[in-house]
Amino acid sequence: MKRTLSLIITLVLLLSILSGTTFASKVKEKADTVYLNGNIYTVDSKFSTAKAMAIKGQKLIYVGNKGIAKKYIGPHTKVVDLEGKTVIPGLNDGHIHFPSIGINTLQVNGFNKPKEEILKLVEEKASQLEPGEWILGYGWNHELWPDKKFPTKQELDAVAPNNPVVLDRVDGHSVWVNSIALEIGGITKETPDPQGGEIIRDDNGEPTGVLVDTARIPVTSKIPPYSTERIEEGLLKAQEELLSNGITSATDAGSHLSDINAMKNLYKKNDLKVRLNVMVANGKGGATGESLAYYYKKGPDIGLFGNRLTVRSVKLVGDGSLGSRSAALLEDYSDRPGHKGNYRFTDEELYRLVKEAREYGWQVATHAIGDGAILQVINTYDRVLKEDPLADHRWRIEHFQIANANEIKRIAELGIIPSMQPTHATSDKNMAEDRVGPERIKYSYAWRKVIDAGSHIIGGSDAPVELVNPFHGIYAAITRMDREGSPSGGWYPEEKMTREEAVKAFTIWAAEGSFEEEIKGSLEAGKLADFIVIDRNLMKCPEEQLKDIQVLTTVLGGEVVYEK
Repeated sequence: MKRTLSLIITLVLLLSILSGTTFASKVKEKADTVYLNGNIYTVDSKFSTAKAMAIKGQKLIYVGNKGIAKKYIGPHTKVVDLEGKTVIPGLNDGHIHFPSIGINTLQVNGFNKPKEEILKLVEEKASQLEPGEWILGYGWNHELWPDKKFPTKQELDAVAPNNPVVLDRVDGHSVWVNSIALEIGGITKETPDPQGGEIIRDDNGEPTGVLVDTARIPVTSKIPPYSTERIEEGLLKAQEELLSNGITSATDAGSHLSDINAMKNLYKKNDLKVRLNVMVANGKGGATGESLAYYYKKGPDIGLFGNRLTVRSVKLVGDGSLGSRSAALLEDYSDRPGHKGNYRFTDEELYRLVKEAREYGWQVATHAIGDGAILQVINTYDRVLKEDPLADHRWRIEHFQIANANEIKRIAELGIIPSMQPTHATSDKNMAEDRVGPERIKYSYAWRKVIDAGSHIIGGSDAPVELVNPFHGIYAAITRMDREGSPSGGWYPEEKMTREEAVKAFTIWAAEGSFEEEIKGSLEAGKLADFIVIDRNLMKCPEEQLKDIQVLTTVLGGEVVYEK
């Protein structure tokens, strides 16, 4: 018996030595770069950790222990000692507005500022421009002002009487305009509210200067477009913002052809490096826009410029926002009786657009914030997919904020993916319950219920609606607190994500949302070498520190594209 046992032990030792030798002899290819001594969270199916990585070209050829990684070192291999620092996959923002992040740097920045400060900035801008030149800006949020009231055209008239002014609300669903802008848009007391929009009026029926959703179009369609040079300048500024925050991939939630062509132009020059999954924006109202018509005729772009640009999905907008009270609810707003918000489409218009996308073989993503719009989207997707089944459709609902128990259950059953932005919960918490009351709020921003029902959540920021920083999103997902640490213990804390889930939402789950989990989203051999080195261990640091994590290095396709 003892002899048999020692024979088995000898055989096992011999086999392990031989397999080690075989592996060593297999390592013929040498890496371009080898990273050693890291605390690497791979985000693979076991959420395992590794110590070292080897890279050749754009891809990882080995992820594991230091001993084997060293076998990939050749005479020309660059060796980087991570000195125990934490590494995670490059972060993937599943819902941003990429061109807007850049364009906003060219505009009046009113992001969450007091009204008086915004008016001062508009006045300064007016003093620098000729009469008639447009003043554009963004970021006002009346919920943060003492009176919480919508602003008025008279306030803008006082500081910019000779220039049309258009300022986007922080959510991008309302604009604050002055009298000249209303005049240019032909909006008067007699102008009716359009489908999917509202002209906010005073007691006499006069437009006050706030236009919600589609009511903006008569004014915003008159704004002169930016030159190609300015658009490209904006795109490169947006890229800087992403890479410095550790975002190597992002889904651009709705762009038109002019922006997509500008992106392609920058990729051709190798100026744009970040990976973008771009949704094509549809037209106004129920129409298929020019951009979509062009792409339906041409077909999708998949993995262009070394897996840097994919255009394979269509973006529809089903309703407005909670802040603007234009999200479409099944029951009245708790703080505005008689008002349920605005549907952008009739049921038949939405059906036609989704059916058309299905016929052309495109992924569908629809913005739906209120439970009314969410129900309309679920019913439409269900109807189209029953008529023309598609096993792995990955159709998405963007935001999925004010849901109910049945909607949460149905999306899991139908394989509809919710794309949710954790910082929206911590930004909206001060007004959300006023809007929907104590019962509906229990199924709002309900990440735990959504995950427990069987869905994966695509994490994102909705920047520039929120700040780009993905660690703010990861922190919000895990703590349900704002960056000031309020409320202590979290807002409806039963809806928190675990650390593992929050990281997956911004990596592998976001990659699934764009059909790209086979090439990115985790650090595994054969996948793209997209990763970031951060200044602390996000799986173990105190949770209040998560929001303060700094990116030290961003590596995209093996290339260092940012260093702090």
